[in-house]
Amino acid sequence: MGSWSKRLAAVAVAGATVLAGCGGGESAAPLLPAAAPARSFGLADFQPTATAPTGKKTDVSFEIQKPDGNALTAYAQGNGPHTGVHLLFVRDDLSTIIHRHPPIEADGTIDDKLTFKDAGRYRVVVDAYPTATGSLKNFQLFRWLDVAGTAKSTPLPPFKASQVVDGYTFTMESEPHLKAVEAALLKVTVTDPKGKPAEFTPYYGALAHAIFFREGSLDYFHTHVCAPGAQGCTSTLGGAQVTGTSSTPGDLQIGVLLPVAGTWRLFIQTKVDGRVLTAPFTLVVT
Repeated sequence: MGSWSKRLAAVAVAGATVLAGCGGGESAAPLLPAAAPARSFGLADFQPTATAPTGKKTDVSFEIQKPDGNALTAYAQGNGPHTGVHLLFVRDDLSTIIHRHPPIEADGTIDDKLTFKDAGRYRVVVDAYPTATGSLKNFQLFRWLDVAGTAKSTPLPPFKASQVVDGYTFTMESEPHLKAVEAALLKVTVTDPKGKPAEFTPYYGALAHAIFFREGSLDYFHTHVCAPGAQGCTSTLGGAQVTGTSSTPGDLQIGVLLPVAGTWRLFIQTKVDGRVLTAPFTLVVT
């Protein structure tokens, strides 16, 4: 299932609101206690609490607290991409992202170590896939994290059909014409430094990840590219759905299904020859 930051990030247990009417007697209606606040999933014990260092390994840990106050411990498991917790950090100028699937301890503690190469303000996205119950397949929780140092904001560049990452070339056929809440497939070819089609290997349950963030609001959506017949790779939004596939070396069919118009940054992530490559593209959605 795809992920969108505007979707409900929690399951609320709401109290009923009772309205007291006016009566014709001399005594006033009794005052009723205020309804209790809604209870929802939330991040607990997030570390680091202060600014994270630049260029040094940082311990990031937290747990997801259920509406009843206990830690969430039961997460979807399997070979597909929609399992566990997707942990993402995106800098507010969309210049860089970090994408992890950290281990989850039996008590629900999520602990990972990573290095922030660039200073700045990052939005943290915790995209959780609990053991499926009813219609709740996944939800997102958010917070901000500052990374120490002087941040140099980078303006978002216009669309460019080819991106070279560590000698590998990612190329789109042409600039796509995308519409909000309308599924589309983008054909992307990936070649190695010698010009040969890249050989993709599974990375976090998929042959490639398509991670989208919207400029300004930092809305988030995430689709996957899988081998034909693989399970759990279809992304949905409203009544629309899309499935990204790859059946030959070097060829990716990237599924796009974005909720609102605007300028979006697409980060294509794939693993080739033991290294993870991240290729950014700027997309305009009408």
